[in-house]
Amino acid sequence: MNQKIKTSMFAGLTLFFAYSLIKYPDQALEASIRGLNSWWEVVFPSLLPFFITAELLLAFGVVHFVGVLFEPIMRPLFNVPGAGSFAWLMGMASGYPTGAKITVRLREEQQVSRAEAERLVTFTNASSPLFIFGAVSVGFFHDVKLGALLAISHYVGNTLVGICMRFHGASNKKKKNSKYKFSIKRAFKEMHRSRLNDKRPFGEILGDSVLNSIKTLVMVGGFIILFSVIIKLLYLTGITTAIAAILKYIFLLFSIPVEYAVPFISGFFEITTGIQMISQVQPDTLLITVMLTSFIIGFNGFSIQAQVGSIISHTDIRFSPYFISRILHGIFASILSALLYKPLYINRQAFDRDDLPVSGMVTDNFYSHIFRELSYYGPLITITFLGIATIILLRRHNY
Repeated sequence: MNQKIKTSMFAGLTLFFAYSLIKYPDQALEASIRGLNSWWEVVFPSLLPFFITAELLLAFGVVHFVGVLFEPIMRPLFNVPGAGSFAWLMGMASGYPTGAKITVRLREEQQVSRAEAERLVTFTNASSPLFIFGAVSVGFFHDVKLGALLAISHYVGNTLVGICMRFHGASNKKKKNSKYKFSIKRAFKEMHRSRLNDKRPFGEILGDSVLNSIKTLVMVGGFIILFSVIIKLLYLTGITTAIAAILKYIFLLFSIPVEYAVPFISGFFEITTGIQMISQVQPDTLLITVMLTSFIIGFNGFSIQAQVGSIISHTDIRFSPYFISRILHGIFASILSALLYKPLYINRQAFDRDDLPVSGMVTDNFYSHIFRELSYYGPLITITFLGIATIILLRRHNY
């Protein structure tokens, strides 16, 4: 009976989506183009170097080297192997869904168990500094100093999530060794052994790295476009407004202005759209705006969650721990942003008000500069690497 209900539900949702596309073709096309522009201007060129680098480091055994070195830190703190530090650091540097992709590779290579992979994926999919400082603080709020508050709240909250999730599945298997020694010699031996086990020549390794990275990014692009259209259709059909009408009563209980309801619901589906809408609300105090923004960035949005779910779907890693961790991350980040609002933002504003002009705050920001450059050169980079992937596939097919 449950399977019949699921079948009916999926069929009904798909039919509703198809009907909405037919009823609102112009608006759907506009939303699709907006999602495509976001992908090929920023997402693809910003994530591709990290994806290719991660593939190469895994192939050459560097992850084994890092794993041995960071085992004394990662095991006591997060109850995951030292190799998890690679996914954690790469995930913070490049943004989602890099952490999920690396976690899946570690699981495929049997460097982590199922429970360890589920713990790892919960705290390795963070937002990138480029998005927080470039898109959110400068692009939407036009305030560089806000980026520091959002970033610290986000990354500290993400670390707290990892510490909390260290107990997930802990009773399934007890570790025999409780001490983990730092050894560069052993780390190098593990790296050398791992490299020798990979019999592929360098050219094949490089080609596989490019192809695997582009395949993942094409999938990510599909989700970005899909959810861009879904958000638009939900708004046009009145579903977003209906959900927001219910959410307004909850907001009133916490003295949150009801104007945030629709943007907050939009952020549940796609964080960029939601945060942009939140930034356009004129509040009595910026604190509420910061807390809601921190929650949405930590929650990731259903669009990114769908990307992560798709990446881990062909493994035995379950999605439910990751989803629970997104709620925890949103709560932790919003609480931290409230606690740090005065020391990291209000006090800094008062201290720097006479020292730095507002125009300089925006134009001199490193991440805003990178964001603008990506928007300009991003399409060229995307088209170039899609062409390279096509050439590699054609050459392999001919041979």
